[in-house]
Amino acid sequence: MELPQSRPDRRLGPPGAPAPTPARPSLVGDIAAIYAAHAGFVWRVLRGMGIAQPQIEDAVQDVFIVVHRRYAEFDHRSKLQTWLFQICYHVAQAHRRRQASARVLVSADDQLRAQTRSPADQAEQREDARLLFKLLDRLDEGKRMVLLLAVVEGMTAPEISETLGLRLNTVYSRLRRARAEFSQALELHQRSQR
Repeated sequence: MELPQSRPDRRLGPPGAPAPTPARPSLVGDIAAIYAAHAGFVWRVLRGMGIAQPQIEDAVQDVFIVVHRRYAEFDHRSKLQTWLFQICYHVAQAHRRRQASARVLVSADDQLRAQTRSPADQAEQREDARLLFKLLDRLDEGKRMVLLLAVVEGMTAPEISETLGLRLNTVYSRLRRARAEFSQALELHQRSQR
């Protein structure tokens, strides 16, 4: 889409004469004329203020919405382009804030998505946990506790010894027997699933 170029301010009358005060036709006619004359200027200013290409059309529209809302307040003491530039500045700031917020939200959403498992993964994880506890229930309590602390909690044998108040050799022997019994129970379960 090619935007219209802004037209230079043409003064009527002899050089040095004050510019004539523009007549105020209907508001809709004024806004349409302002858009036709200055849309290119607004587009270039917003782009120069860092509004990204995908958002530039929305930002131009936002500027002209403000022009429509506030045109009755414009007193023509300054040039129309000066007034439009001020509106562009405020609209660009608002768009940049929204873009920054959107980047933060997208980044947070990406992190959450990366941390969140799919429903299938969650169901599989729940099934694995059920199987784990079903197989652990087949072990006597002493072996089950040692195996849980070692495998699930990641404790070392000396830490398990201290936590359970057992001798270190007892921990090692229970852990070895618990792993062997658990492996046998898992193998039996897998065979029954085939």
